[in-house]
Amino acid sequence: MRKLFQLFLLVVLAAGGYGAYVVLTPVGPSSPVLVTIAPGTPTLGIGRQLEQKGLIRSRWALEAMHLARGGALKAGVYRFDHPAPLTEVYRRLRLGDVYTVSVTIPEGSNIFDIARKLAEKKLATEQGFLTVAEHDTQLVSDLDPQAPSLEGYLFPDTYKFSPGVSPEQIAAAMVAQFRAEAAKLGLDKVASLPASADQTTPSLHEIVTLASLVERETPIPSERPLVASVFYNRLAQQMPLMTDPSVIYAALLKNHYRGAIYESDLKSDSPYNTYTHAGLPPGPVCNPGVASLRAAMHPAQTNYLYFVAASADPSGHSRFSATLAQHDKNVQAYRRAVRQAQRR
Repeated sequence: MRKLFQLFLLVVLAAGGYGAYVVLTPVGPSSPVLVTIAPGTPTLGIGRQLEQKGLIRSRWALEAMHLARGGALKAGVYRFDHPAPLTEVYRRLRLGDVYTVSVTIPEGSNIFDIARKLAEKKLATEQGFLTVAEHDTQLVSDLDPQAPSLEGYLFPDTYKFSPGVSPEQIAAAMVAQFRAEAAKLGLDKVASLPASADQTTPSLHEIVTLASLVERETPIPSERPLVASVFYNRLAQQMPLMTDPSVIYAALLKNHYRGAIYESDLKSDSPYNTYTHAGLPPGPVCNPGVASLRAAMHPAQTNYLYFVAASADPSGHSRFSATLAQHDKNVQAYRRAVRQAQRR
């Protein structure tokens, strides 16, 4: 009887030692491994995937730990890049510590810039994202029934996406961030104004479109309300806006932008060509940030009708004027600054 007890004790100790080995001894890859856990996968199914990848020693050990500790194991893409004990693997599954790819969309990016960024990060193909950005306007139809695309509503920010995310999900996340920022600015109230509201109040569509032009004209936040005032003053006097970013965008839409503006671009019949068409272009030409949206909502009160943009001026600031004569002087000063910069 004593020998039987000793044998039983040895078996228990051996089992306990093996269990401790399975649970506590690190195991895993020497190079990164991605594992996708589909929604609804049972614990044993998760364990099978991890066991097959060499990330845990036993699917049954994972099942036992789940029975002992409880809690839901979350679906998603997980990245394992070092040997780890089962306890750490289980903790990550419980927390939903999924792998994400970070992508930063700078202010003033257009849909073509965003598509390239996403392709570089291998989150989407350029054409796949562009198809969504150009056609899925139902995402913003309540905000802007006139929107020709999602341009202007893909808010510039840093996003984290899991591999395998769809272009639709990416666009939806960016639009959701725009909605959040718009609510902070009070733009959501503009979107809710009835059609019979005061016609002198710009619509959300007009504000975002004008903000996109402001965004591309100057990188200096303090100048943006001044640039916005120029555009509003020109619109009030029914003067063409004559803004280069819209001409560039017209060329981009036709896939023949050549890195500079040519005379043929200035004579283009595109409705985005603000040299040949009065008023605002049909929609935004990029995705503006908060400062430009705020400037379009609250422009400076000036009599300026002209400016030389900071983005082109080596002096690093824009040159504003109320008369064509003063604007001509500013243009000459700009050209001198360019020549001096070229001599350096």
